Order: sequence, then C-alpha cells, then structure tokens
Amino acid sequence: MTSTKGRSGRGRARGAAAVLAAGVLVLGACSGSGGKKAEERESKAAGGASGPRLKIAMVTHSGPGDTFWDIVQKGARAAAAKDNVEFLYSADPDGGKQAQLVQAAVDKKVDGIVVTFAKPDALKDVVARATAARIPVVSINSGADVSARYGAVAHFGQDEAIAGEAAGREMARIGAKKALCVIHEQGNVGLEDRCAGARKTFGGQMQNLFVQGTNMPQVKSSITAKLQADKGVDGVLTLGAPFAATAVDSAKEASSDAKVGTFDMNKDLIDAVKDGRIWFAVDQQPYLQGYEAVDGLWLLKHNGNVLGGGRPVLTGPAIVTKANAAALEGFASRGTR
Repeated sequence: MTSTKGRSGRGRARGAAAVLAAGVLVLGACSGSGGKKAEERESKAAGGASGPRLKIAMVTHSGPGDTFWDIVQKGARAAAAKDNVEFLYSADPDGGKQAQLVQAAVDKKVDGIVVTFAKPDALKDVVARATAARIPVVSINSGADVSARYGAVAHFGQDEAIAGEAAGREMARIGAKKALCVIHEQGNVGLEDRCAGARKTFGGQMQNLFVQGTNMPQVKSSITAKLQADKGVDGVLTLGAPFAATAVDSAKEASSDAKVGTFDMNKDLIDAVKDGRIWFAVDQQPYLQGYEAVDGLWLLKHNGNVLGGGRPVLTGPAIVTKANAAALEGFASRGTR
C-alpha cells in the first residue's frame, strides 16, 4: 500500500476529487435567471434532476445513533435531493445481516447500491449478485483494497493504513511514548488497518485494546482498567469521536495523564480539541463520502461517468488540531463535519 505505484494511484484519485470539487464550485457560481435557465436546460438534456427518479440504497455496517454515520447520511441525502433520487438507508454491524440488507435492495430492483466493506468476505457474494443483476455498486469508508476486486465501480474514503500512519506521527508529535489503540469493533478490517498504520510510524510502544463499542460504559471500564494497571501508558488513540470523549473520562478516573487522540469528528469533539481535552482528530470527511457515493451513482446512470479511474477517491486524512479546529466549528455545528 506504500509502493510508488500506489502513491501515483492515490494522487490520481485526489486529482479526480479536486476536479469534481472545482466543477461544483463552477456550478455554484452561476447567478441570475439566465444562468439558472441554462443550467436547467443542460440538466434536462443530460437526463438530470428533471429526468426519471432513481432509487439508491445505502447499506452500512453502522448506522443511526452513531454521529459519524449521521454525517454520512446528511451528505447522501443532500445529493439525493439535488439529483431527484429516492434514498433508502439501512445498516447492521453483523456482516451476514448486512449482506441480507444488500440482497433486499437487489430484490427491490434499485438503480444503485452503496455499501461498506468493513467485513468484506460477508458481502462478496451478494455484491456479485447485485452486479450480475446490472445494479451498479459503489463502496464507501471501508474496504478500499477489495472494492474494485469485488465488483464496485468506485470507492470513496480514506486509505486507512495511510490515515493510521498520520495518527501515529501525531501521537509521537504530542510526546506519547506508550499508547493504546482502542478498537471498538473486532473483525473490522478498516479499524485494524488504522492501528497497524499507527504502530508503523509511532516510534514507541502501541498495543491494541479491544472493547465492545455498542456498550459505552463497558468501553469506559475497559480503558480505565488498562490505564490503572499500566501507569506507563501516556497516550490513547481511539478510532471514533464518541470513544475519544470516553477515553478522556477514563483517564480522569484512572488519575492518568494519558493524552487522547482520535479518528473522526463531531461538534462535541471540535470543542474538546479547542480546549485541549483531545489533542487531535483524523478527519475523513464522512459528509463527502455520502454525497459523492450518491452523486457518483447518479452521474454513472445519467452520463456514464465513473470517478477514480479504478482507484479509490480519497476523502482524507485531514488532521484537526487546536490550531485549525475553530475554522471547522461552524460546519461541525450544523452536523456536516
């Protein structure tokens, strides 16, 4: 994943995302009735939002109640509203049940499916059935390395190993020497890649700590117990915003000076980074993942466009610290970062 060829591919993916972003800015710059009418004519000619209504299903491994996935949905629903798409959402952390939800979408004969490959082997066969039924599939968030191989036409997300490497460097920068990497969902390949990447660049000792992410009191108890048992731990890296806040509480309860860094963001986390309770966050821009997945399928259906050229379209990592958190506060407050 760190070969020259891989970097070149990731560069092309960033380029594709940048070109798309530039196109959005150009469209947004149109003003006046003449510009609006021209856009409407172009949209109609291309089979745009005035064309046939599409039905797109998103099936993820985590869902409502998780602030990260709430942001993903906001992006997806914004794109759906723009593109005249009926958006269907479902989720289940169990790989087998997630596959059943994908099959249900296939049975509904939807026009496109968005999936996460957190547990890729569980979804391999059902995604093959979707593509055999001529239903295009794109993936987001997890499974960039298997996405194309399993039949998805595009992937939107960050390279989790590279994001982990960025987190490892940040943990070293803030002065941690012995750290925990808290994995809240066993078997999730993306989370494991994050910790592996962090260990690679950290330079000190980093140990995985597995917790039950669906039970936050148990998460707190597990982190607290580890910090009490090993006073040498001076850093905690969590893999989701809600777990970072819990880790801060655990450090207080254990009378530990361990510094907390995390992946992903929400409004509360921005406040915690600003006041120094959390040292940094690795942001993969979930709103962008949801938006581009739906919009990408719309582009494919209406104009034959495919983003990424067979490579993942990267949405992160972006490092958020006390130095730049305030600039993102407004976006986080409205629930889009």
